[in-house]
Amino acid sequence: MTRWTLSSALCALLFALSPAAGARAGDYPDHPVRIISDSAPGSANDVTLRLLADQFQKIWNQQVIVVNMPGAGGGISARGAATSPADGYTLYMPAASVFLALKGAPGVAENLPVEVPRDFAPVGFVTNQPMFIGASHTLGIKTIGDLIELARKKPGEIAYATTGRGRITHLTMELLQKLAGIQLQLVAYTGGPTAAMPDVVSGRVGLVLEGYAGLASAMSSNQIQSLAVASSDRLADFPNLPTVAETIPGFAAGGWNVIVVPNGTPDPIIRKVAIDLNKAIDDKDFIASMSKLGSYPKHMTPDEVRDFVQLQQKTWRPILEKVAKENP
Repeated sequence: MTRWTLSSALCALLFALSPAAGARAGDYPDHPVRIISDSAPGSANDVTLRLLADQFQKIWNQQVIVVNMPGAGGGISARGAATSPADGYTLYMPAASVFLALKGAPGVAENLPVEVPRDFAPVGFVTNQPMFIGASHTLGIKTIGDLIELARKKPGEIAYATTGRGRITHLTMELLQKLAGIQLQLVAYTGGPTAAMPDVVSGRVGLVLEGYAGLASAMSSNQIQSLAVASSDRLADFPNLPTVAETIPGFAAGGWNVIVVPNGTPDPIIRKVAIDLNKAIDDKDFIASMSKLGSYPKHMTPDEVRDFVQLQQKTWRPILEKVAKENP
């Protein structure tokens, strides 16, 4: 009887661990999939995610729903994604800053930073998004050099809008201030550039920093002055826009997007999503749309995503620690 019970238990365990136990990639997805975002509608991350969702819908012939959960520096979305069923029907595409947050820093939720594979299982990479810097016309500046000169005359008086304290936009400006030897004032907008733009246009806030998708309308309509892009080299789609590095050698910073899923998601499902993600970002229409928005798709395996995230966390740690020390 004991041997029979043990044998039955082992068979049950093997069945539970097998693809036939509900983890068959060939059956996935057979109902709508949702992708959680930490960003507000209209932000660069949100625009990218909605274009990606459209590609997934074409590949899967299933509805893909974007769920925006902004707030708490990404903590609300991280908690919502982590507590979702690990069945492949909830994906998570947070902003880079959700991985870079410094625990205990002002404005950073207790459950941040997110780490892989501790908190989520990595799936794949989506895009790089160099940061674009725009200025209110009321400042009367046209270049990064002009900004540095003005900021040195008015230390701490020029405000800049970001998507939140500890976000990649905030960290990028902290790096700029450090290397340029200037002091600016942070104003955080949970609602992203859409919420900040009226204040930038009116001059209440002097600067705004975002991926191009979040600033495209204001820049193309000349509501704000385009200053520079924080890519290593000038972008082919923006040949007349200088890089920050042309004024501050070596300067480069930007957002990036990866797809992760709750831990415990079956490996066959992760592999299926990873394969289909690469199909999505290889689509010529997606590539063209991303290029116009200053974002650039890139393939990474789950292991490469893990290594990339961990390297980014190590790279930005000194800046994060500086922010925490100056804002006890």
